[in-house]
Amino acid sequence: MKLPKISHPLFDIVIPSTKKKIKLRPMLVKEEKILLMAKVANTNAEIYQAIKQVVNNCIAQTDVDINKFTLFDLEYIFLKLRAISISNKVQVTYKDTEDNKDYPFDIDLDKLEVKFPEEFSLKLPLGPNKGFTMKYPLADLYNSEVFNNPESNSETIIEELIINCIDSYFEDESVYKFSDNKKEDIKEFIDNLNIETYNKIKEFITKLPKLFYEIKYKNSLGHDKTIEMNTLSDFFTF
Repeated sequence: MKLPKISHPLFDIVIPSTKKKIKLRPMLVKEEKILLMAKVANTNAEIYQAIKQVVNNCIAQTDVDINKFTLFDLEYIFLKLRAISISNKVQVTYKDTEDNKDYPFDIDLDKLEVKFPEEFSLKLPLGPNKGFTMKYPLADLYNSEVFNNPESNSETIIEELIINCIDSYFEDESVYKFSDNKKEDIKEFIDNLNIETYNKIKEFITKLPKLFYEIKYKNSLGHDKTIEMNTLSDFFTF
């Protein structure tokens, strides 16, 4: 007799950037194998691609393009997927820099959120009739050679983020879409910005929405401490 097809429950998860609901099935053994292979490879590129593939596999509808997810969408959905597939509890240990002792914590992924800064705008004005229209960095950034290169310095990574976060430049009635231009032309354009403008764009990057989970504890010296978790690696290693 032919083996039956196993059915799995579906869960609703809200995409943080759009507030739209999508349906996911839990991760299965085949997804766990993808993550294990990425762990063996032990490179950022392999891990990020594994995350994308796992989330894409588990989306239970055909009208969703994972490449249109923002970075924080993808990371948030992956952690929520982990919660419904394995457990919403994750154990982490942090070393207190004051008393030099290790403190274990149980993280509840059900309480994980994406934090949007107050008065955050995708419009970056540079004058009365000119400025930039910004966008959130997309999950496609995981394909970037610069982003995945362990030798890339912080300034190079910031430049890559900037390239991915500018949608267009407008001046009076003219709008210049960055997607209509080659990457080398975009870099040249950015290199010719004045320093004040460049710093405004960098400030935008620092205020992007991000994962947020807060731990409060008291160390052995009786001092109140707070740990803010914002990246996938803060929650667990593969």
